[in-house]
Amino acid sequence: MQTHYAEGDLIAVLTTQPLDRALDYKAPEGGVFEGAFVEVPLGPRKVIGVVWGPGEGGYDLAKVRSVIRVLDAVPMQDEMKSFLIRVADYTLTPMPAMLRLGTRAPGLGDPPSMRKIYRRGTTENPDRWTDARRKVVAVLDEYGGLAFTLKELADMGGVSTSVVKGLVTQGVVAEEDSPRDLPFAKLDPGVAQVDLTAEQAAASDALTAGVASGKFGATLLKGVTGSGKTEVYLEAVAACLEAGRQALVLLPEIALTSEFLTRVEARFGARPAEWHSGVTMTERRRVWKMVAENGADLVVGARSALFLPFQSLGLIVVDEEHDTSYKQEDGVLYNARDMAVLRGSITGAQVVLASATPSLESWANADAGKYARLTLTSRFGAAVMPEMRAIDMRAEDLPGSRWISPTLVRAVTDRVVAGEQSLLFLNRRGYAPVTICRACGHQVGCDHCDARMVEHRFQKRLMCHQCGETKPLPNVCPSCEVEDRMAPVGPGVERLAEEVTALFPDARIAVLSSDLFGSARALKAQIEEIAEGTADIIVGTQIIAKGHNFPLLTLVGVIDADLGLQGSDLRAAERTFQLMRQVSGRAGRAERPGVSLLQTFQPEHPVIRAILSGDEEDFWRAEAGERRAAGVPPFGRMAGIILSSPNVQDVFDVGKALAARSDPLRRIGAQVYGPAAAPIARVRGRHRVRLLVKADKKAPLQSALAAWVAQIRLPNNLRLSIDIDPQSFY
Repeated sequence: MQTHYAEGDLIAVLTTQPLDRALDYKAPEGGVFEGAFVEVPLGPRKVIGVVWGPGEGGYDLAKVRSVIRVLDAVPMQDEMKSFLIRVADYTLTPMPAMLRLGTRAPGLGDPPSMRKIYRRGTTENPDRWTDARRKVVAVLDEYGGLAFTLKELADMGGVSTSVVKGLVTQGVVAEEDSPRDLPFAKLDPGVAQVDLTAEQAAASDALTAGVASGKFGATLLKGVTGSGKTEVYLEAVAACLEAGRQALVLLPEIALTSEFLTRVEARFGARPAEWHSGVTMTERRRVWKMVAENGADLVVGARSALFLPFQSLGLIVVDEEHDTSYKQEDGVLYNARDMAVLRGSITGAQVVLASATPSLESWANADAGKYARLTLTSRFGAAVMPEMRAIDMRAEDLPGSRWISPTLVRAVTDRVVAGEQSLLFLNRRGYAPVTICRACGHQVGCDHCDARMVEHRFQKRLMCHQCGETKPLPNVCPSCEVEDRMAPVGPGVERLAEEVTALFPDARIAVLSSDLFGSARALKAQIEEIAEGTADIIVGTQIIAKGHNFPLLTLVGVIDADLGLQGSDLRAAERTFQLMRQVSGRAGRAERPGVSLLQTFQPEHPVIRAILSGDEEDFWRAEAGERRAAGVPPFGRMAGIILSSPNVQDVFDVGKALAARSDPLRRIGAQVYGPAAAPIARVRGRHRVRLLVKADKKAPLQSALAAWVAQIRLPNNLRLSIDIDPQSFY
C-alpha cells in the first residue's frame, strides 16, 4: 500500500526538470498518495512531477510552496518507481531524465472531456484542389484512418486550421465529437486457433507454462527465419491475456508494425495499442493513459514502450532481440533488450527474447543456464531454408565500375523469367559513399562533422549520415574550384539500382532504403506492395533484413559480404554473421525454394565459412571463446566515456585530467584507454573525445565510474556521457 500524506505534510516531488534532486512541497488539500502525478510551481512556471516520498525538511517550512493540483492519472506503482531507479543506477542517468522517459505523453494534466477529432471524410474530392488541401488529405491518407486534433492535423500538414475547416464543410474531412482516451478493444484469445507443428507446440507449451506460473523467467526463443517464432510467442500472449495480465511486444523497426498488427488482429480479433514515433501525439496520450488504467491488453511498440505505466505486466517479448536499434544511442543510453529482462524481474513477468541469430549476450546467458532456451529448427509448412553459396569475386570478370557479378546476373535473369523476385542487398545508403574531385583529390565533407558526405542522387543532394545536414550536388570543387571534375566513388544502394536498371531494362525495380521515404508509413506501404508482387528486383539496405516476408522472393544476392568485416569493432564478426543470415533468410519463405549468393573476396574468412556452413553453434562457440579470452562483453564489462564540446582543447584537457585521476577505477582492477579522438571526431560542430574503461565481469563498475567523473569540474558547454555496455564506438 502506498503511503498517504495529509494536507500540509512535507513531500518530495521528482520533476522532469534537469535538477539534481527531488524538491520539497506541501501536500495539497485532501492530501496525496506517494506516486501521484502532480503539478507544482517551480519559479514562475508550473511543471509536472511525481510524489517520490517524504520531504527532507531542515529549513523554514513557511517558505515551502504547496502542490497546485493532483493530476487525473493513475499513480505510479512502486514497481515502476523501482524500475526507473534501477535503470538510472545501471546507466548512471539522472532521475529527472528517467522520469521523462516514463512520462512521454502529451497533455497528462488535461482533464477528461469531449473533444473534436478529425479523420478522412466520405467525400473523395473538394470543389477545387489547392496545395494546402492536398497536404491535409495526404496526411490523413498516410495515417490510414487515425484521428487527429485540429491543431495536430493542421501542424502535420503545414497549413492553417481554416484549411481543415474548409475541407470539413465539403465532407472531405469528417469532424466528430469523441471522448478523450477511450479504452482499446478487448483482445479475445479464443478468436482463432493456430495449427502448430509438434516443434512449435512444444515451444508454445513451455512459454505458456511460464506465463501461467506468474513468476519471472527469461527464455531465448531461437528459430531459423520462417520457423514460426511469432505464432509461438503469440500463444504466450494469449495465455497472458487469459490470465488477466498485460503483454508488451517490442519490435526493432517501425516498418515491421503493419504486417505484425495484421497478424495480431487475425489472432485476437482486434488491434492492439501501438507505441512508436509513427503514431500521433493524441494517440500517444491515449496509450499512456489506457495502459495505466488497464484499458490496453497488449502494446506493440518501439524500445521506449518499455517505460509505459503497465499495471499488471505478465509478458514482454523482444522480437529480433539481436537488433542494434534496441540500443538507445542518445539521451538515456540503455539497451531495451537488457532493460526488458530487468523490468520482467521486477514485475514477475516472463520475458521472451526471439531471434534467428541471437546476440552473443543472450546466447551466453542461455548457454550458462541463466535463460531457458527453446529452438525451432524447421521452417513452417512447405518452406525450406535457402541454399547458401559464395561467389568468389576474385574469379569473376567484372569491370571496375560494376558491382554485380556475371554469376549473380545470370541467377537474377533466371528469376525474372520465372516470375519470381530477387533481392540485391548492399548495406550502404545513398548513391556513393564518397564524392571526390579528380583535379585535386578533395573529398566533400560535412561542414559540421568529420565525416564524408554521401551522394543521394534520387534527392539530388549530398547528405551527412551523422547529423543529417544536406547540400546540393556540387559541379565546382569547393577546394580547387575546378568545374566538372567531381566524381562519385564506391557503391551505394542508389548506384546499385542504376546498374540494375541498365542490366535489366524490362524488369520492375523497387529500392528500399530509409532515406527514400518521407515517413515510416510510406515505407510500410511500399513493403506491402512488394510483398504482393509489384517488383521483380528489390534493391535494399539493412532495413530489408528486419523480418519482412516476401512470398515470391527466391533469390538473395549480397553485393559486398565483406563490408561488415572491416574495422576494429569487437562485434564486427557477430554483426556480419547476423546480417548475412537474416538477409539470406528472406529467400524461399513460401513453397518455392530459395538461394542466397554472397559476393566475397574472402570466401575462406571464418565468418563467411560459418555463414555458408549453417553451423551457427560452432560460430557462437568460437566467438564466445575469443571474447572470453579477451575479457570483453559478455565475459567482461566495458563503459565508454564520450566528451564533446565546440572547443577542441577543452575536450582533450578534460579527457587527460580524467585519465590522470583514474584511481577509483584502478582500485577495482579496471583499465582505462584514452583519451583519443572519436573515429568521427566532430559531429554537429562538437568535437568528440572518447575514453574506454574495461573491467572484470563482477567489478562494481558503476560506483567506480561515478566516483571517477565526480572529481572533475566540467567547463561550460562540455558534455560528458557515460555509455555502459557500448554497442558502437564511432
